[in-house]
Amino acid sequence: MKEQILDASKIVLVTFLFSSIIMILMKRIAIHVGALDVPRAEEGHRHIHKKVTPKLGGVGIFLSFLFGYMLFGEQSIRMNSILIGSFIIILTGIIDDIKPIRALHKLLGHIAAACVIVFYGGIILNNITAFGYSFDFDIWSIPITILFIVACTNIINLIDGLDGLSGGICSIFYLTIGIIGFYQGRAGSLVMILTFIMLGSTLGFLLHNFYPAKIFAGDCATFMGFIIAVITLLEFKGPALISFFVPVTILGIPILDTLFAIIRRLLKGQPPFQADRQHLHHQLLGMNFSQRTTVLIIYGINLLFAAASILYTLKDPIAGQIIYIIIFVIVLWFVLHTTIISDKSPKITKKIKQKLKIDPPQVKVKQAKKKSTKK
Repeated sequence: MKEQILDASKIVLVTFLFSSIIMILMKRIAIHVGALDVPRAEEGHRHIHKKVTPKLGGVGIFLSFLFGYMLFGEQSIRMNSILIGSFIIILTGIIDDIKPIRALHKLLGHIAAACVIVFYGGIILNNITAFGYSFDFDIWSIPITILFIVACTNIINLIDGLDGLSGGICSIFYLTIGIIGFYQGRAGSLVMILTFIMLGSTLGFLLHNFYPAKIFAGDCATFMGFIIAVITLLEFKGPALISFFVPVTILGIPILDTLFAIIRRLLKGQPPFQADRQHLHHQLLGMNFSQRTTVLIIYGINLLFAAASILYTLKDPIAGQIIYIIIFVIVLWFVLHTTIISDKSPKITKKIKQKLKIDPPQVKVKQAKKKSTKK
């Protein structure tokens, strides 16, 4: 047991150090190639930050992931498919970070990466089991698996609206899966190695991304979501895991936030993926919480999901279900008292608009480049 703990700690520590160092280089590269996030007054004032910030942090996570795989991973067809799919995701993200591309083109890249996982890696979701009920997908297994991978890939990117938010949520996911797999005796399996590599890589990024952020993941944040989808599918295929439901619930916050956003926009007659300022973190900011406090609150809720998943899987299913019910009550209260679904609370709506009012920044990308060159 001690040896397994040391091995896992070594993977996390090595990838954390590599990631935290490579992020310094990624900042310079992002400035050099113009991969900068400039807050804009258009697009509905959805930007919270007020300074030009380098992107490509997701590339740094990917490079740390590759470094960890070279040191601790083993070659296999599944692993090859994960590497190829990850490269497609990162390439799509880099292109979009340097010069934004159409959403359809990004979606095609994500579908291509998912197809590599399914058809080359043979990682397919055939059925799920939750609370004693089993659902077999039969001929729908392949399209459902592709849809799941694409959805996870984009969910993390959609919630990436505050400093440290996506990195923290992903870190909690990797840590929770690592704890569950570790106590089920699968510390040396492919899914656990991937989990610990990603935990260290994401924590290294979070060191630079937590408020006030010095670098953003950019559209390459999709890489974190992509690997979460792969880990979830691999974890589900493990013989000791009792339910596909468990790893999915760890992503409760991003899943619910995306679901509420789609419902909210459909009720308003807007496209389901149109940007707005009514996400969960916007609601909390509108309640006069600071950015740092807002992120910590979301961490706390996500940790409740993680604790429920750990209890449900390892120790006490009933206690886990009780926590799920408590979370459901909290979510229901939040829905009824905020504008996360509808604009029925004008006071909160007004606060959100006042809190998120951003003056157009008097900054130019060329100026940021010149400052970097002088240094």
